[in-house]
Amino acid sequence: MIIDCHCHAGHGDGLTGPWDTAAPLDGYLRRARAAGIDRTVLFAAFHSDYATANREVARIVAADRRRFLGFAFVHTVSDAGRIGDLVGEAVTVHGFRGIKAHRHDGPLTRELCEVALRWRLPVLYDPFGEVAPLEVVAAEYPDVDFVVPHLGSFPDHWAAQRQFLDILARHRNVHTDTSGVRYFDLLVEAVRRAGPHKILFGTDGPLLHPGLELAKVRALGLPPAAERLVLGGNLRRLLAKARRPRRPGPPPHST
Repeated sequence: MIIDCHCHAGHGDGLTGPWDTAAPLDGYLRRARAAGIDRTVLFAAFHSDYATANREVARIVAADRRRFLGFAFVHTVSDAGRIGDLVGEAVTVHGFRGIKAHRHDGPLTRELCEVALRWRLPVLYDPFGEVAPLEVVAAEYPDVDFVVPHLGSFPDHWAAQRQFLDILARHRNVHTDTSGVRYFDLLVEAVRRAGPHKILFGTDGPLLHPGLELAKVRALGLPPAAERLVLGGNLRRLLAKARRPRRPGPPPHST
């Protein structure tokens, strides 16, 4: 089974670009099915109110739970003091399986890490090139699994990606995803130095083409067992650690 660990869905409330306006899935799903991608982790677009955005994603996930998994997006600054409540609702009501945060909103905080530790949830955190703090966060929270997409820099900041490779190789709880990585040799080095058990397949859909992102993983030429880890096995291993409520509640009917 091939699982995309990184895809946005729903609406943002900004109007500066597709990342905070809308993340429609029709085109993504057509392309993902054609590429053979079986399941997808969804989380919100950028939003000023992630309680509202997460509920919209929850309705999309609830419409097809065999196809979608949900992660709760949190803003570490504006949601400070209520991250536990946001994630608690996401897990117990929506059945979400992880946490998403982005440096554009704010840095990783102890509050977020403590909530992730409490629920044993993986944290998909985009540092937007600011990778050095990952060194201390990973050491302070060795029992929290962090997935750092794009080798740490979506805009292809080569120096940041190279710095991140050292962190990835040293910390057993730091992983990366393959989405949007264009310096292909750095991805090859990530697999060589950290091992395929630290790499997760992701697309950063719907903006990026899932077929192209999958072709990049195929181009690594990994042995079949290692490729299976990257294409879904590693994500399933991280999700299996999560504390789960007995059953998620019904999806909300309004925002």
